[in-house]
Amino acid sequence: MSTRGAGTLISTFVVVVIFAAFHQGTCVTPTPSPAPVHKPCKVLTSCDDCLRNVTCLWCMTNNTCSDYPVSYVLPPASVCKLSEARWGVCWVNFEALIIGMGVLGGTLLISLMVCCCCCCCCKKSSSGTDRDEERLARSREVSRQRSEERRADRKTRHDDIRKKYGLVPDSDHPYSKFENE
Repeated sequence: MSTRGAGTLISTFVVVVIFAAFHQGTCVTPTPSPAPVHKPCKVLTSCDDCLRNVTCLWCMTNNTCSDYPVSYVLPPASVCKLSEARWGVCWVNFEALIIGMGVLGGTLLISLMVCCCCCCCCKKSSSGTDRDEERLARSREVSRQRSEERRADRKTRHDDIRKKYGLVPDSDHPYSKFENE
């Protein structure tokens, strides 16, 4: 890099640092919105208004809104029958909501277990396949070595026969022809 290029780079850096140091940015913090004020469940008269508050339960039998009985997992029959109770949305009764969530949860749990079992079984079968392939490769190597040994034995026997009958040129066997020099 030339000195002129380095000088330009340094001067650009200095300008950026000075601009950043003297620039006065404004920081805008959002003002928190006030928490929604919920009316008591007893005064709400429609299903939609009642279920906007998650602590309320609407009973279709007598069209009343009441506090959800948090001491129980499911609202007791003294508050409202499950088939007539609404929580979350007006168009699904509590009984159907529980059944639907149970079916969905069970399906997810069973599918998770099936996936885990399949993964474990596939690992076992793939490791067995690896062992089979390894055993097959070893047997191929052993048979290849035996074949090489037999080939070498055949070659030495054939070479001995060729020497015996003088079929091998440039050999030092006892029956070679004498050449006159």
